[in-house]
Amino acid sequence: MERIVERCAGLDVHKASITACVRTSGEGGEPHQQIREFSATTRGLLQLRDWLASFGVTLVGMEATGVYWKPVYYILEDDFECWLLNARHLKNVPGKKTDVKDAEWICQLVEHGLVRPSFVPPKEIRELRNLTRYRKAQIEERTREVQRLEKVLQDAGIKLSSVATRALGVSGRAMLDALGSGTTDPEILAELARGKLRSKIPALKEALEGRFSAHHGLMVGRILAHIDYLDESIAELSLEIERVIAPFSEEVKLLDTIPGVDRRTAEVLIAEIGANMDQFPTHRHLASWAGMCPGNDQSAGKRRSGKTRKGSKWLRSALTEAAYAAARSKGTYLSAQYARLKGRRGPKKAAMAVGHSILVICYHILQRGEPYQELGEHYFNRRRSEEAYRKRLVRQLERLGHRVVLEALPQSA
Repeated sequence: MERIVERCAGLDVHKASITACVRTSGEGGEPHQQIREFSATTRGLLQLRDWLASFGVTLVGMEATGVYWKPVYYILEDDFECWLLNARHLKNVPGKKTDVKDAEWICQLVEHGLVRPSFVPPKEIRELRNLTRYRKAQIEERTREVQRLEKVLQDAGIKLSSVATRALGVSGRAMLDALGSGTTDPEILAELARGKLRSKIPALKEALEGRFSAHHGLMVGRILAHIDYLDESIAELSLEIERVIAPFSEEVKLLDTIPGVDRRTAEVLIAEIGANMDQFPTHRHLASWAGMCPGNDQSAGKRRSGKTRKGSKWLRSALTEAAYAAARSKGTYLSAQYARLKGRRGPKKAAMAVGHSILVICYHILQRGEPYQELGEHYFNRRRSEEAYRKRLVRQLERLGHRVVLEALPQSA
């Protein structure tokens, strides 16, 4: 088999150790191989870098193993071309499996050009990605705390959420703080209502009468303190994200023009796919990489499954939320697409399809540097023949038992 890379290396990465294999051209063009094991500490990685440089290695391949590949990749990326390889593409032939054999196999695949590198964003995008993902985790944790608070209140017989729209609004928070400090009189608690909620004071008195004990007070106090901490943490992360994403402010503004995409979602999109679309040859490559398009499973001329492949859960979550938001918009192409698919495919698949459309729109917006151009809610109707559309509507009315006579309206001057 033809050798594509003359001097390459394959790394089998583990938590505490790294097995490296280097293949170079020996006398007569025959490949010459060297194997060595290094520690995964920073000192060991620096020794690995120097060892690879001594052989004149130009390309280093490594398997994506959890998070253990990251320190290796970050130390080597400035001196070598590094390929992060999908574990699914590296399955070896059956037989004995050792760290040395794995490193040899990775090196041979890279040497003969039998694998493709995975997308690893540049450093500034990686930092932004860490921030947006951690903020998302904090938001999810806050949601869990709010749900936990509701369970404690229901356990105590307090039905505040049945009367107040926002149990953690200004009025609701004042009542919860009072409950946590030991005040259980419904009359006193209801008088803490502010604004429009004061019109519901009789209902509040009834809802705030329960069996709230010191145990419930301890739980509510700790939950509220945790929610306050999470609110502060989310605010600080958002400020840091604004600072880090400043070089991509124009891209964020362009993505914000898409229905269903707000600034926070735009920040997540930039963090997950980057601002430079050159690493994806077409929008189809991006959708496949993100796992937002139907799977390709065909055999003997029969399509067996359309299940989507695995992709970034953070990106899929952001696109799905944006899809549901776009479905609620009025007079837009995306809302029309969701309504068109929901009836026959269900809301989840319709949301996935709209999320795919949003991702494709993001690709073209970032590639061209132009804002979103709305196609309108009647795009799907205009796309087909007017005569065919007219006949379909007539058939639908006839199935309902109506006789249809069409008469053209007079043309206005």
